Amino acid sequence: MNAEIRPSEPQNLSPQEAWEKLREGNARFVQNGAEHPNQDASRRQALAAAQHPFTTIFGCSDSRLAAEIIFDLGLGDAFVVRTAGQVVADAVLGTLEYSVEALNVPLIVILGHDSCGAVTATKGAVESGKLPRGFQRSLVERITPAVLEGQRTGSTTVNDMVVENVRLVAERILDQSQCIAAAVERGELAIVGLFYNLSDGKAELIYQHGDALAQG
Repeated sequence: MNAEIRPSEPQNLSPQEAWEKLREGNARFVQNGAEHPNQDASRRQALAAAQHPFTTIFGCSDSRLAAEIIFDLGLGDAFVVRTAGQVVADAVLGTLEYSVEALNVPLIVILGHDSCGAVTATKGAVESGKLPRGFQRSLVERITPAVLEGQRTGSTTVNDMVVENVRLVAERILDQSQCIAAAVERGELAIVGLFYNLSDGKAELIYQHGDALAQG
């Protein structure tokens, strides 16, 4: 007789606890010691009725940036949103707000990475004055402020501009979403920006906002 599968329950983590859980998972991944948690049949069945992720990860669509893998997560752990260059649009904001208001996640992660193709293309477009065709132009236009700010401050490499883009994306989310900003103000939510290194797999903290998260 099969053991009864109990439905998953909210993890009720603080922003700091959620961040520590992500850091520990990434450390395992970097050290080649991934545990691959919550990936079996019982976990799948426990999640059938409801989900209770402990973090929302808004990352680049790059195929090398699979959030559940680099943070050693499993089913139901992360609510993941991905666009090229972490470009924010109305649908993205709505999705992030849903994760905060309906799923009560305590942590939003903005995840950029080195050698980002979208940022590279934007840097090239700014320098040449030639915009791409079609809807790719929208991506370039949204990332252009990060490239221009990098040029203004002397941070002229693609990776410098990726860091700037992560910061600007986080600040735009806080500026445009009242519910997210309010959750941060109440101490229920924190936002961090990470820079992922493709070669060594390490996700480095480059931005944080929220009093509920310890500094550093």
